[in-house]
Amino acid sequence: MRKTFLFMDTVLNKVDAKGRVSLPADYRAIVKETGSEIVCYRSLSSPCIEGCLEDLLDKLATQMEDSLDFFSATQDDLTNLVFGDAKRYPFDSTGRIMLSEKLLKHAQITDSAVFVGKGRKFQIWNPENWEKEEKRIREQVLKVRPSLKEVGRES
Repeated sequence: MRKTFLFMDTVLNKVDAKGRVSLPADYRAIVKETGSEIVCYRSLSSPCIEGCLEDLLDKLATQMEDSLDFFSATQDDLTNLVFGDAKRYPFDSTGRIMLSEKLLKHAQITDSAVFVGKGRKFQIWNPENWEKEEKRIREQVLKVRPSLKEVGRES
């Protein structure tokens, strides 16, 4: 049985003048244990950075190939925005990754960044923007009160 690795927690870290930020220790442990690399790209839906292990992007590439016409405009647009923007970000001996200026600008990150675990992926936010987004999400969830159905259980 394959072990599942999940990015969890919300962690605030400083960003230095060169754009280096410490990857949370739990995230570094996942990278070391899986032997994969962290990949980051600009979020398609929020002013933040999306991050994941490289194998998740491999799975996404397969899903795109299986579900979208290879020559469609949608497939072309999505692959350009995700894979054309994605980059591997190895961490140094102190656990820091060096985020590109393009990513920092997109997420409006200057001197600090919030890492937000999202299971198989994570996001990196400007702290003030994350505070507003988290408030919006909590208010929405309280209104809608979503629930998950149990799968594979007999009544």
